[in-house]
Amino acid sequence: MRRLVVSADEPDPVLIAEAAAVIRARGLVAFPTDTLYGIAADPRSDEAVARLFAVKGRDQGVAVPLIAADVEQARAAGDFGPGEMRLADAFWPGPLSIVVPAARVLSQAALGGHRTVAIRVPAHAVARAVARSFGFCVTATSANRSGAAPAESADQLSGIVRGLDLLLDAGRAPGGPPSTIVELAEHGPVLIRAGAVAWDRVIKSLR
Repeated sequence: MRRLVVSADEPDPVLIAEAAAVIRARGLVAFPTDTLYGIAADPRSDEAVARLFAVKGRDQGVAVPLIAADVEQARAAGDFGPGEMRLADAFWPGPLSIVVPAARVLSQAALGGHRTVAIRVPAHAVARAVARSFGFCVTATSANRSGAAPAESADQLSGIVRGLDLLLDAGRAPGGPPSTIVELAEHGPVLIRAGAVAWDRVIKSLR
């Protein structure tokens, strides 16, 4: 696994482009987010998603979340209604993942057999730059073996995950809880996973 050191605030576009090229070639790239380190792969590629699941030892029935560079990129991967856009306006960039109907271009393997996908725009320059340079959303599942503690730093990651192609080392990630995951169902908002954004803040933003 190659390791590239990048600035957390102003990542070198040349290094980010290298990471994007690896993802285009169906590779796996570890990168920092505004919570923990994640693993980026092309969510449209069955081959890349299969590699991702193998590296993590992940249950094939568990969907993979995505990150986007901005709202417009997120909307290319999922169908955002008025309610979802209110959440995006209120909390992005930030650690709130919104579950929406998935675009047909996404690999069914990435959806874990479902028809929805969780997407967010992170508050981390490196993460957004990777998605922007790649030109589409990338996966953002935590950089660890499934069931193990997620990595908050590049040094931690290199010791617990094997089979990655590239590591973008931007120092320690903020850590803390993972992103909160919410879905706007027919009967109202549903908390899929508690996380960094408090549930009461989500509810208040929809009133």
